[in-house]
Amino acid sequence: MVSIVLLLITGVVGAVLLAGGGSSPLADTTQAIARAPTGSALASIREVAVRGRAPKAGYSRAQFGEAWADVDHNGCDTRDDVLRRDLTSIQVRAATRGCVVVAGILADPYTGKRIQFSKSAAAQVQIDHVVALSDAWQTGAQGWSDATRLQFANDPLELLAVDGTANQDKGDADAASWLPSQKSFRCAYVSRQVAVKLRYHLWVTAAERDAIARVLQKCPAEQLPG
Repeated sequence: MVSIVLLLITGVVGAVLLAGGGSSPLADTTQAIARAPTGSALASIREVAVRGRAPKAGYSRAQFGEAWADVDHNGCDTRDDVLRRDLTSIQVRAATRGCVVVAGILADPYTGKRIQFSKSAAAQVQIDHVVALSDAWQTGAQGWSDATRLQFANDPLELLAVDGTANQDKGDADAASWLPSQKSFRCAYVSRQVAVKLRYHLWVTAAERDAIARVLQKCPAEQLPG
């Protein structure tokens, strides 16, 4: 009889807890977004649609056009544009109109390492698509024109020069499954993802939204990059 009474009491307490005795992580995240300062990256998540992933079928890098095309018609390819923007102490190859970067120093945002870049070991520094191209494909880009996909793949907002190994580790992961090891950069990183998804009307998965929100709760005043 005592055992039966204890089981009944335990069941009642469990039911009370499930009915609202404690808040769930999802509820906490939703509340944090609702309370976020107007104009912040955290508040901006409200403007990004939440949907499931579309199938990856049909995806290839070629769907986003020529790699590192000169979409801004400045005479330099996109990779060199980003290297000139993100590296310091750069050296350029002669007779390339100042385009081709052959050396420089990267303060890697993903790992915090200081990397001495050399054109002869170019893979040491790679250009990351902050929103991976296959992620974009599965969250809206399948319906774009070829021109829009080309623009997206070469948009400076979408690109960062980073440590090559970290970029390989990231692969095509979204924020729900990969974040930079340098924690001080995580707010800026997910804010850039939000900005990219807003600019191109891409959606996020529920897990991705909650992962982004958890990061931004630690920096609620973080703004979207320009």
